Amino acid sequence: MPGLRRELTLFGLTMVAVGSCVGSGIFLTPSQVAAHVTDPLLILAAWGLGGVIALTGALSFAELGGMFPRAGGVYVYLKEAYGEFAGFLYGWAYFTVINSGSIAALTIAFAYYVAFLIPMSDTAQIGLAIAAIITITTINIFRVKVAEMFTNTLTLIKLAGIAAVVLIGIGWGVVDLEFSLRPVRAMTTGDGLGAFGLAMVGVLFSYGGWQHASYLSGEAVDPQRTIPRAMILGAIIVTVTYLLVNVAYMSMLPVEDMALSSRVAADAVSAVVPWGGGLVAVLIAVSTFGTALIYTLSAPRIYYAMAEDGLFFRKLAEVHPRFRTPVYAVVTQSVWAIVVILVWGTFEKVITYVTFTDWIFFTATAFSVILFRRSRPDDDRPYRTFGYPVTPLIFVVISAWFVINTLVEQPLLAGAGLGFLGLGFPVYLYFKSKREK
Repeated sequence: MPGLRRELTLFGLTMVAVGSCVGSGIFLTPSQVAAHVTDPLLILAAWGLGGVIALTGALSFAELGGMFPRAGGVYVYLKEAYGEFAGFLYGWAYFTVINSGSIAALTIAFAYYVAFLIPMSDTAQIGLAIAAIITITTINIFRVKVAEMFTNTLTLIKLAGIAAVVLIGIGWGVVDLEFSLRPVRAMTTGDGLGAFGLAMVGVLFSYGGWQHASYLSGEAVDPQRTIPRAMILGAIIVTVTYLLVNVAYMSMLPVEDMALSSRVAADAVSAVVPWGGGLVAVLIAVSTFGTALIYTLSAPRIYYAMAEDGLFFRKLAEVHPRFRTPVYAVVTQSVWAIVVILVWGTFEKVITYVTFTDWIFFTATAFSVILFRRSRPDDDRPYRTFGYPVTPLIFVVISAWFVINTLVEQPLLAGAGLGFLGLGFPVYLYFKSKREK
């Protein structure tokens, strides 16, 4: 049976890490953040905290990427740290909730912004989102190098567009930003921390993605070096970008108006440049399409690894003889993403459902760095986490707080994510019994 082809370079993997983060979130979620924390300093604090979490996570995951340079990324790390069931549960959650939900959210956002340019009904927008999934699936069936070419091009276009938004906002913004420590002190109350936690849903959804480079270890050139570097570079680039973009938004649009805006990027630029809304809509459509393309490229490698281990449908481990891509894994994920669109339908519901579940596994993965240092001290580590053990502990503590707060504040959507996790147990037993026959 043919195997995966190692063709992805450090530049391509860094573009995957950046492009996976910079999708729909930074163009849509700032309004949700502003609705929960209504002060400019607190808004920047939320996005800054997201950057700290992303960087400490990337520094922690980088050590794991060097130790286990195999296709599947986080699936492999969890399986090695906690056993086969933990790895399976992550792959199951990624298929049923996390990645398929992210693809659904991204293509919904893509259709939403196309409708800003070409008016269409809600039903037509759903149809367009499904058509986008079919298109990116077709692209990802071809050689990984073809998908990398599309990824690099679309990521560079979106970064150039974001740079233009930042320059317009900072250079021609009409809002005088005022920063005060009083709202920061107010956040020490229980209600204040709860609101800040809800603001972090949009922030962490927007930062999620740098780990996608790890899923492509099986197709990376010199993965023990390139995977860690790509995740760290990606987290740094995204953090700087998000802080600058939020300063630009608040320079163009009062925080109160940001909180009420459903298209905050377009509305902010339109407030300064009347014809800018259409250009921003084009930028966001390109951005969300590009990120959905990356998610459809990277995550099927998890299902491929699970199938190779006998823990998922065997067909998903098959590689196309000509294109050398896991074609059945790609197609199966896309079909489920279409189901998620038809069930949930709105961007806001999908991202809460996705982000809560995703960060449960992020927390467990970062903690595995500490476990491996104790249980496997002699293993080869091409990269060792900077600031260990403080770095992974920062990530673990903040991520655990976020998960608990979301469960308390949004129990219905968090419960839906936990429900799918619970279904993973009988599914695991089914595949395990089939493997042992």
